[in-house]
Amino acid sequence: MLSLEAIDVYYGKIHALKGVSLSVDEGEIVTLIGANGAGKTTLLRTISGLVRPKNGTIRFRGEDLTRRRPEDIVALGISHVPEGRRVFANLTVKENLEMGAYLRRDRAGIQADLERVFALFPRLKERLRQPAGTLSGGEQQMLAIGRALMARPKLLLMDEPSMGLAPVLVQTIFGIIREINAQGTTILLIEQNAHMALGVARRAYVIETGRIVLEGPSEALRQSEKVRAAYLGG
Repeated sequence: MLSLEAIDVYYGKIHALKGVSLSVDEGEIVTLIGANGAGKTTLLRTISGLVRPKNGTIRFRGEDLTRRRPEDIVALGISHVPEGRRVFANLTVKENLEMGAYLRRDRAGIQADLERVFALFPRLKERLRQPAGTLSGGEQQMLAIGRALMARPKLLLMDEPSMGLAPVLVQTIFGIIREINAQGTTILLIEQNAHMALGVARRAYVIETGRIVLEGPSEALRQSEKVRAAYLGG
């Protein structure tokens, strides 16, 4: 479904991504793990068109995305749940969800997807008229995921969905990630909680200082001494 080939990204003179290649097959959950500053967020922003690579190619279902605008990439079927939620604080929950569907004109389909979001996140329906900035961190994460789903994506990019959440909410969010995938949405997941990420994903990549240094089935990486020492606490 998605392939990156030899992607180089620079911020000025800083070489943030160095020849990164990876792939995501339809129906998979693939995770990318790595330390802070390794290039994980930059990679998702590059796929979304928010950052332009200097070299390399990004393809989605055969379409070349490398120079596409972010709104065109959304229209093709890729949604991004950004790090830190990034909800529109002054808009209501309902308005935030409607923003996720801003490219769509199929009212019946939009309503059906609203109901899907409410089925996944009943708390959002209870707070429909509430300003998003007044929600708890966990509720804002639910809203950010729900907003992305309103674009009806084929591929969902998720950046640190468990960041700052209590352990019980982390379990809830990862349960919902599994459910979204079971409903037919392919997921590329960035997550510092390597235990949870490797538990939910089929395949995984490890990125260090802008380079992919390991890849393979999640269970194989879970057993890797290097991964255990660096990301799983021994």
